[in-house]
Amino acid sequence: KDVNGDTLWVWCYPSVGSDLRQVLLRKCCLTQESRHFRTFVFGQYSRSWYYISTVEVQEPTALTKVTHFSIVVTSKDFNPEKYAALSRILCMYIKHGSPVKMMEAYIAVLTKGVCQSDENGSFLIKDYDVRKAYLAGSVKVVSQFGMETIILYTALMLKKRIVVHHPRIEALLEFTRALPALVWHRKDWSILHPYVHLAEVELEDLKTCPYVAGFVDPEVSNRSDLFDVFVSLPDSVITVSQSAKAMAMGKLHKDIGHVIVQSAEDSEGSDSQVIKDISTKTKEVLATLVALASECEDSKVTLEALKQHHFPPATENFLFHLAAAEQLLRI
Repeated sequence: KDVNGDTLWVWCYPSVGSDLRQVLLRKCCLTQESRHFRTFVFGQYSRSWYYISTVEVQEPTALTKVTHFSIVVTSKDFNPEKYAALSRILCMYIKHGSPVKMMEAYIAVLTKGVCQSDENGSFLIKDYDVRKAYLAGSVKVVSQFGMETIILYTALMLKKRIVVHHPRIEALLEFTRALPALVWHRKDWSILHPYVHLAEVELEDLKTCPYVAGFVDPEVSNRSDLFDVFVSLPDSVITVSQSAKAMAMGKLHKDIGHVIVQSAEDSEGSDSQVIKDISTKTKEVLATLVALASECEDSKVTLEALKQHHFPPATENFLFHLAAAEQLLRI
């Protein structure tokens, strides 16, 4: 962004498609009129992760007519801490005013897994294990919803569409990135779309159901076609859409809900302990399902087999839809 207030796409390597370029310009705070200056945001579009670091140019530098600049790194892996650290190194652009030094650092990372800069220290790719990235989001953020957290857990287990709203992108990123950890047995962060605009091209991309999608625009609350579960973070309210019939709750849900709440509210317990406690409960549920499947032909659950066990209606409904989500259902 220059002194005239114009935002210019200056340089990229190797190349960026026009759709992705428009998405990145939308995410980057330089194109927005608001005074909110965000140093780091991340998200997913078209199965690629993007990480955007933005710097304000203050002291006299080689960038004489530039007020701010953003560095965007796209990647196939989810690891915000890793790419925030790499971006800090690449911010050497402020000193040199040329992408050449940045490219040298970037290629050093690609070829050797390490790069260094005078101002921002060194970057070692091996310091950033993917499991660390999964655990970096605090799963305890769900404790603000108390027993209603079970709605989030159920929606994730049944691979439903969850939309989260908060006007502050930082709060949105912190909350949404933690949700896939509630279903740790899948270790699937590809469902996460933490920063989405109500733009047609982005909503089209979301149709790779299921998802956890974050929006700063309050208008999303009126888009019931986009969600099965809607989370209003500022109000601490969770709403289940009329169409999500599989979300009926019973005693099984209550038991799991108690485990989640007790574990998340334990000030002594770590996030990994919370995940372990929830995973233990999940394993019990999945073991029940596998046992049911083993009694059936092709090791696939049928509705008739479920009915023979006389589960309470809400439990039967949940197990039936969970079998479908876990590909254990005979269709």
